[in-house]
Amino acid sequence: MPTFADNPFTLLSLIAAPAVLTNASSVLALGTSNRFARAIDRARALSAQLESQKPDDPKSPDAEWKAEQMSLRFRQLGRVERRSILLLNALTSFYSSLGSFAAASLVSLLGAGIAATGHHPMAIRVLLGLALLAGFWGVGGLVYGTFLLVRETRLAVVNLKEEAAAVRKRHHRVLPPEAPSD
Repeated sequence: MPTFADNPFTLLSLIAAPAVLTNASSVLALGTSNRFARAIDRARALSAQLESQKPDDPKSPDAEWKAEQMSLRFRQLGRVERRSILLLNALTSFYSSLGSFAAASLVSLLGAGIAATGHHPMAIRVLLGLALLAGFWGVGGLVYGTFLLVRETRLAVVNLKEEAAAVRKRHHRVLPPEAPSD
């Protein structure tokens, strides 16, 4: 049976991998929590804007613009709601990953302790399987959560583009000619 002396990277991998994956989960969870809070704040701001608008006289010169603004805010509110759900799911995924990596580490420590005694080969196999399952679950949670963050970011960019287009349309007379775009 190979030992740590045969492959010095084995011990390093056993120590570093869970630490790196746990740290990645923690950083992603923290950043996602901040994004979630900002999405909630944006939803409240949009709701307040919609609640404060009063119907205008249809003959008013700004009536069409105000109606467009209300429509824009309702669309944005719907996207912010979807963003919040995506962020909540991503947070759940990252927290699940954190728990999975902690469980994988604990089970691995338990397995290493049993393996050191040289007894219970079946228990060692069961614990190895559990540690691998927990580790794969954690990595899967990281991948899925990151995928959700990409989807959420795309929704945020759609809102930003729509908002910028509305501002440009409203102030088209004072805009400089053809600003460079990316």
